[in-house]
Amino acid sequence: MNSMTRVGTLLVGVIVTLTACSRRRAEPEPPPAVNADSATLADAAARAREDSIAAANRAREDSIAAANGDRERRLGEARSAVTAAIYFDYDRAEITDQARTTLDAKLPILTANSGLRIRIAGHTDSRGSDEYNLALGQRRAAAAKRYLVGLGVGADRIEVISYGEERPAAQGEDESAYAQNRRDEFEITAGGDNLQLPQS
Repeated sequence: MNSMTRVGTLLVGVIVTLTACSRRRAEPEPPPAVNADSATLADAAARAREDSIAAANRAREDSIAAANGDRERRLGEARSAVTAAIYFDYDRAEITDQARTTLDAKLPILTANSGLRIRIAGHTDSRGSDEYNLALGQRRAAAAKRYLVGLGVGADRIEVISYGEERPAAQGEDESAYAQNRRDEFEITAGGDNLQLPQS
């Protein structure tokens, strides 16, 4: 009986030990103690990371806005180049050197935009008869068209019209007003909404 008691006691001891071990494994270990300094450092690091991400996003947005602004500015310059007027000497329809420079500046935009169509309107000052001025305005518009076609622009992309003296750019009967009225004006009639910039 003595040996039975020993076995029973031993068995009880083993059961108690196993139970204690299983409880010890089941109980989670407490988290390590965090002091106030390490919490503050962690918060500061998280804020710095968020600030860095926000700054990078702002820089990217600013870069995109700048690129879009630059593109819009360049598109505006391209439209201005296409629509820039040229001027003529008194009672003449020949393209001057200055007019040639203005027409040459139109070529890259016209070349880059095969769907772009323009209208050239010839104008005169008020001297001369209505019939004479209409014919002179027509010759001026045709001269600009010939020049552009000679540079390789399709003739079917350019329409010409004459207004003679009917639509003066400047009022007055002096040489300053006359010089502003002896001109060809250029208008985009198709393809201007999807203008492409020439490749550099």
